[in-house]
Amino acid sequence: MPFEPLVTAAIETTLNTLIQDDPDLVRRLSRLKGQVIQVHLKEFNKTLTFIFSQQIDVLAAYEGESNCYLSLNVSILPELREQANITQLIKQDKLVLEGDIQLAQKFAQLITDCKPDVEEWLSRLTGDVLAHALVQGVRDIGQALQSQRSKHQNHLSQVLTEEWRLLPSSLEVAYFCDQVDDLNSQAARIEAKIQHLLEQA
Repeated sequence: MPFEPLVTAAIETTLNTLIQDDPDLVRRLSRLKGQVIQVHLKEFNKTLTFIFSQQIDVLAAYEGESNCYLSLNVSILPELREQANITQLIKQDKLVLEGDIQLAQKFAQLITDCKPDVEEWLSRLTGDVLAHALVQGVRDIGQALQSQRSKHQNHLSQVLTEEWRLLPSSLEVAYFCDQVDDLNSQAARIEAKIQHLLEQA
């Protein structure tokens, strides 16, 4: 099977499964019924077409007209939820949008809200109690790893600034910045005095 149909099938199946598991997402999908949105993903230089009906169809090649065209990096998709962000992204050349802005917002909201409820899926296989225990255990491990990472970063920072003196401490950086500001002020005063003397001469 060629790569593109495999990717579009995976995206389509994942989105439709996540939407069907959430009644709110099903309602929002019905509001997009009949719409066609094309999304050009800059990272991959590929365009995907999302056709909305009772479900979402995702196509790699589409000849028809779309109601909305977006060209963006995947990472900025969540920012499209707010209309003010859309204008800002267009001005920053991070987004090309042709068509209905509100349709782009609805699309972004639907796609970014498609988050798997792992606990719900596990409960179908293992039961509620075991699924909750597994998910809570994974969360606890994640928090412990995050805490360890933070401790190691702090320790490394202290070693580099205090013991090995390879980097300045935050106080030294602040003191240096204050000195630079003082020098700028002094230079401005001297320049003003010189300018005043030249005008008098």
